[in-house]
Amino acid sequence: MLTKRFTRVPCQIASCSILFKHSDLHCKPSYPILLCCIFIADAIQTLSRKASVIILTLKSHSYGLILKRPALKMAVNQLEDVVQRWRTTEDFKPEDHELFLNAGRTCIAQGGIGQLLDFIKEEDNQHIVRSMGSGLLPALVNEVLRKDRIPAHCQAILNQLVQICNVKELLDILLHQVENTDPNAISDSIIVLMPLIQSVLLRMSESKAPGLALALESLQKQISKLPVPYSHKQEQEDVHGLCRCCTAVLTFVQPFVQEAKNQDTNSVSTKLRAALLKFCMKSLSEPLLQVQLDREANMTEMSPLWNFATEIMAILAEIQESLPKMLFYDPLRGKEDDIEEGDCHPNESRACMAYLLFVQLIAIEVFPAVFSPVFVLQCNMEYINLLLSRKDESWILKGLDLYVKSLERVTDYSLPAELLELRPFHEVPQNLIKIMIDCPIQHLRARSLVVFQLFIEKLNGEAKHKFFRRLMKTSHHAGVESIIIKNIRNQVELCRKSAYKDGWFEGTWLISLLRDTITLPQGHETDLLHGMDRVMESLNLLRYLLIKEREISTGTWIDLCHIAESYTKLLRVCLSMSKSYYGKELKRLREDKKIKAKEFKEATGKRSVQSLIVKNETLGSMPREAQEKVLQCALVTYDLMESLVVRIEEIIEESQK
Repeated sequence: MLTKRFTRVPCQIASCSILFKHSDLHCKPSYPILLCCIFIADAIQTLSRKASVIILTLKSHSYGLILKRPALKMAVNQLEDVVQRWRTTEDFKPEDHELFLNAGRTCIAQGGIGQLLDFIKEEDNQHIVRSMGSGLLPALVNEVLRKDRIPAHCQAILNQLVQICNVKELLDILLHQVENTDPNAISDSIIVLMPLIQSVLLRMSESKAPGLALALESLQKQISKLPVPYSHKQEQEDVHGLCRCCTAVLTFVQPFVQEAKNQDTNSVSTKLRAALLKFCMKSLSEPLLQVQLDREANMTEMSPLWNFATEIMAILAEIQESLPKMLFYDPLRGKEDDIEEGDCHPNESRACMAYLLFVQLIAIEVFPAVFSPVFVLQCNMEYINLLLSRKDESWILKGLDLYVKSLERVTDYSLPAELLELRPFHEVPQNLIKIMIDCPIQHLRARSLVVFQLFIEKLNGEAKHKFFRRLMKTSHHAGVESIIIKNIRNQVELCRKSAYKDGWFEGTWLISLLRDTITLPQGHETDLLHGMDRVMESLNLLRYLLIKEREISTGTWIDLCHIAESYTKLLRVCLSMSKSYYGKELKRLREDKKIKAKEFKEATGKRSVQSLIVKNETLGSMPREAQEKVLQCALVTYDLMESLVVRIEEIIEESQK
């Protein structure tokens, strides 16, 4: 039996014990666990070479090692030789590295962290740890991340290693850990790794700036994978850890910000500023461009993301980056050596910067007040266009908010027509129209309409005239066209007041605009139900103009009558055809109601309305009750149109009498 042939000689070291034959070894209690692990690992290698018998069993946290007498004596000598050689040499072989790392990992896995810490702190072992200790970082970091362990000793070992090991090796290992972070533990991992990386970087000199750039790039790559909180409640809960990461990365960069701020201009400080600029610009695009910020709410309640946005803008000021230069002039010009073009997503980042500055008023106190509102609007239009062109709610909201704040500072009726020739001033209204028509989110559609109207109010007379004419030719949407026609009426009414006259909405300029506006684009084939918004606004405008011209003549009566007669004549043809068709369909539907259930079902399959399309929906696909309501509403609408046509004809006839 094993218990009769062997006795257990306990080593007073952690939870490690070794079984030896009674006369083989007198174990020294003073050996630390690391050396015991070295002994075991080295003995295994020795015995395998000598073809001796070895049995290694792992039970809980204890080792049982059964060795024959010759191999055991050899292992004891080997233990003393290894430790002595390591303490007296600077030339460590690959086998030494492997032996040291295996022993250290065994200590970590078996709970001998305290003894490992003692070994690392021992003065005689400093050069050993300096040469080979960096390889223990991954195992130590994983141990710190384990929830079932108390990581105090691990953290102490990590702090010791990052202060004495080779900085290049440390940085490579730590960044490799960042890049290979478990997707389910991103925030926990990088929060543990950031202070270690910071300590390593602070030990560097010439290579500090490149190292900082690499570290920030790796960290931000992982942070960008975390979902952005949508509401204040989600931000407070911080389930995925984005807020904690943002707070931690601010602490991480602070020493380098101070160094770049305090140093005179030299190659190191210049490169530090370039790395920090790249970090700030990346942070503006991710995550701040997706964050929902509210100045009033965030100023009253603690918000980590609001604080992150504020600090990013503050860092830009501290590293002496001019906000006007970055926003209004090319900020990356002259920095091609430090920042690769496109790496920072400068347009997206600057769009977010403009939003933080002009909407949330972050850092507005350091922004010069010398720029005119029109110049600021002109510069911001590029960013507004970028934000509105994305099908993302947070982007669109920021674009609309930035557009409003940029327009509010501009005086009404002041934007010249020349601005409409600039690409952003052409594309932004088109993007607004797309949102108004196609966006599935109701509050975005409503907000876009408000902003669209605000832009119109800022245009002067000539600009409005050209803008209306352009949209009537390009929008191809009855709802948008009705908004333009309503605005034409408002401008005509404004021009008739003595306080405002510029001539663009009276006389020949008005008549030329009406000839392009008061039309039926498809002639007698026009779908009046689909285009009823434009038709009703056109008729109301004609009626208003005829009544006002009859009261106070401006010399346009004959032209107005000609436009009205041509329009109403063609419209009557369309009304007659539409009313006849819809009336027949409504009569048929009502007759079908009187048919018995079986016959009604058969009639539905054979005679339902298949060809009519109302508001982009096939009428035949609707329930029969809905079909009847649509047809009734159509006939009522046609009656309203006809009544307006009759009234316009009456006004013309009364004036001729």
